[in-house]
Amino acid sequence: MPASSPVEREVRARIDRYGPLPFDEVVELALYDPDHGFYTSGGLAGRRGDFITSPEVGPLFGAVVAAALDRWWEELGRPDPFVVVDAGAGVGTLAIAIRAAAPRCGASLTYVLVERSAALRARHGEHLELTVPQHALPPAGRSAIEACGEGRSGPVFTSLAELPALGIEGVVIANELLDNLPFKLLERGRDTWAEVRVGVDAEGRLVEVLVPAEPRLARLGERFAPEAPAGARIPLQLAASRWLHEALTLVERGRVVVLDYVSDTPSLARRSQDSWLRTFRGHQRGGPPLGQLGLQDVTCEVAVDQLARVHPPTVVRDQAAFLRAHGIDDLVEEGRRTWRQRAHIGDLAALRARSRVREAEALLDPAGLGGFQVLEWNRPP
Repeated sequence: MPASSPVEREVRARIDRYGPLPFDEVVELALYDPDHGFYTSGGLAGRRGDFITSPEVGPLFGAVVAAALDRWWEELGRPDPFVVVDAGAGVGTLAIAIRAAAPRCGASLTYVLVERSAALRARHGEHLELTVPQHALPPAGRSAIEACGEGRSGPVFTSLAELPALGIEGVVIANELLDNLPFKLLERGRDTWAEVRVGVDAEGRLVEVLVPAEPRLARLGERFAPEAPAGARIPLQLAASRWLHEALTLVERGRVVVLDYVSDTPSLARRSQDSWLRTFRGHQRGGPPLGQLGLQDVTCEVAVDQLARVHPPTVVRDQAAFLRAHGIDDLVEEGRRTWRQRAHIGDLAALRARSRVREAEALLDPAGLGGFQVLEWNRPP
């Protein structure tokens, strides 16, 4: 059977060479293959992309995050540089909105956009003046970050392919990143756990293959879902846990903030896999995860209990509560006042003010983005 995509051809070649592949390896290729992965070959968030995240709803989300950054900067004693690492930055939509909001911390702000997709990273300079070119700043610690801000007169923006190394005072923020990190897949058997791998059947189709889970994986399955019935499936989000460990190591003082749709492993085990392992393409649900590899997004709900094994979060709340805590209601009321004052003019300021109401409705909707969870890990001063 002919392969339908370059990624599928690569998956088949690896299966021929090594046998059935771990599920996380297939997801890694589907999303991040250097030449043909979904994110490396054109997949992106936004109205012209494949899905909408909070920053793409409009500038209001970024304005609220800017207010949160000001509060966190004050709590840390106004450090300079105040480093904000935007992990999974995409094309830079959140950074653009934060800059437009002109936060008080702007004179101290060093903003690092981290995006592993070279195609998306190449767009960071379209609307942001990158103080240090991407190729000139390798992942580095405090000295390189501080060097970015020498002679600054306002916020400094730079762009990296991966998290910088140790030693920042500030914030790592990841909006809908962890659900896109590769994950292993386990299925509960009658007596123990099996690992779901990907092989090829007699007719040449990519299919799931169950193999006995190696002891380490079986122990994790038992730890996270001890009551799972036979046939239940769970993701093991080892890559997300590694990312959290790296982010927490990076922040000497400040916090790590993750916004995503989350659950816990026992809940995932009680639900159908199709309800928490989803694909998207062109703002529609996509096909089966093994179909059209590299041509559709693959996401998995984030299991907060697995992240808590790295370190328990300090604060867990839904996105609506997070946005209200950082002033979204005041910004919306300000927009209403501006609209009432300028509606008869109908200029750009009036239209932007009016749009805040609609943006807030989307961002606070408990059945949509407002129901996402915000997890915070604080590194106190």
